[in-house]
Amino acid sequence: MQLEGKRVLITGAAQGIGKSIALLMAKEGADLAISDINLELAISTAKEVESLGRKAVAIEGNVADSKSVDEMVSKVVQHLGGIDVLVNNAGITRDTLLMRMKDEDWDAVININLKGTFNCTRSAVKHMSKQRSGKIINIASIVGLMGNVGQANYAASKAGVIGLTKTAAREYAARGININAVAPGFIATAMTDAIPEKARDELTAQIPMGKLGSSDDVANAVLFLASEASSYITGQVISVNGGMYM
Repeated sequence: MQLEGKRVLITGAAQGIGKSIALLMAKEGADLAISDINLELAISTAKEVESLGRKAVAIEGNVADSKSVDEMVSKVVQHLGGIDVLVNNAGITRDTLLMRMKDEDWDAVININLKGTFNCTRSAVKHMSKQRSGKIINIASIVGLMGNVGQANYAASKAGVIGLTKTAAREYAARGININAVAPGFIATAMTDAIPEKARDELTAQIPMGKLGSSDDVANAVLFLASEASSYITGQVISVNGGMYM
């Protein structure tokens, strides 16, 4: 049990990669706060965590709103007794070519992906600083490192998350807080399942390992960064991409 008794908040944890992270951490002994804009799905995931014998609370939260985030973190502390690990997973896409991108498409992605990570980190470090310990793992992306056609907003937001990660890591290392990022490549999700087979095959051909990653691949990297095994690692970006970007 790598996270025995740890109190973990995961944003965007009701489904997909966030849910995989939550269930793996529960199996490793953590108590979970499942935060999501979709409360119904968050409650469902929390019940799955409880079925594994761990404490879980579902919290509706909008990471783009700082007041909502402060209330969310306060509820985590109230229900779990504190916060040891924060996983900033909540994110959205609004893909289109740069010339066609509307202001609202740009703003929505930046507000959720980048500002949301900032809001949650700022709120969590207040509590972690008092206990002089904590782990924060931000979910970045391969496109934040290499860019991608049709994803100017998403790539910019994830590049920003990487910059935020490195700066926050420098600011809070002396307080015993490790802050790192995981940058997934192309992961098999409902979104990639919707890609036409030919396009998916062309995408897979760009990956040296010859396959898409799984949400469990990402969850395993997050677990490592949340555990004591990574106690001397901070300000780093772990790429989980099958060698697509090196």
